[in-house]
Amino acid sequence: MKLLPLRARPRTIDPGEVALHARNVHFDWRDTPLHWMADEPIASHLINALNLLLPEGERMFCQAFSEALPLIKDEKLREQMLGFIGQESMHAETHSGVLDEVLTVHGIDVEPYVRQMEYLFRKSLGPRDGQDARKEFQTLVERLGFIATLEHFFAFLGDWILNADLERFGTDPNMLDLYRWHGAEEVEHRFVAYEVAEYFEIGYLRRCALMLFTFPIFLSLVVRGTKYLVRQDESMPDLGYPRLIVRVFGSMWRGALPGVPSLLWSALSVFTPGYTPESVGSTAQAVAYLAKSPAARAIAS
Repeated sequence: MKLLPLRARPRTIDPGEVALHARNVHFDWRDTPLHWMADEPIASHLINALNLLLPEGERMFCQAFSEALPLIKDEKLREQMLGFIGQESMHAETHSGVLDEVLTVHGIDVEPYVRQMEYLFRKSLGPRDGQDARKEFQTLVERLGFIATLEHFFAFLGDWILNADLERFGTDPNMLDLYRWHGAEEVEHRFVAYEVAEYFEIGYLRRCALMLFTFPIFLSLVVRGTKYLVRQDESMPDLGYPRLIVRVFGSMWRGALPGVPSLLWSALSVFTPGYTPESVGSTAQAVAYLAKSPAARAIAS
């Protein structure tokens, strides 16, 4: 598959590890269209599908990390986890705002899909009642490993959207800033879930098994969410999965979505012995974007 070049990364000195903190942001969604990439409605819906997934997923991340905190004796890691929880909590609330103020305003009934995500992240991937202490601990460790796997993808997607030239598709600046702000913080805190997994001794074999399990499920949920949005969009035909997938590949070809080769390469990278998230994005680039994000500057001014 042809991959269009990403924008050149700014030449900045990597600041190394940074202290994590939640950033207040403000978005005005009154003029944001449903197809926020005007020239790429399918890509708009696929990325919008993340709004259906992320709020409940990130709340689960915060809950699991809060449960793990009393077990962490490393004060530096605890501080990073608290910063991670603050950032993920802000992400969840901001994406919930998109559900209410963009998708619902444009006639999308988000409730059925959101209820399913609540069941997935609160019941299937949440804490389980009636377990003894040993099984409860093992369940928590599995959840932390699952989070580390997803955070690898979110850092990859954050790096992609920071560098992809999406403006050429007639992009709404507010929605683009939302995803770049979120993506930059994913790159900024990309080590935290990995280090928590290392702390709880989630080794190479379990990391690989989690990737084999998580990768297809994550992709299927995103595609399913895309189909759900397309079906409710009165301006578009109700596409079946084969035609939808063809159109998704077209958006990838044009550079409006990350391509299959890069997605696969990202997934396979965790199978490398000695893997760390260091190569997934640039902390310097992420921090530089966060310093100029319009949504963050709107609060500061």
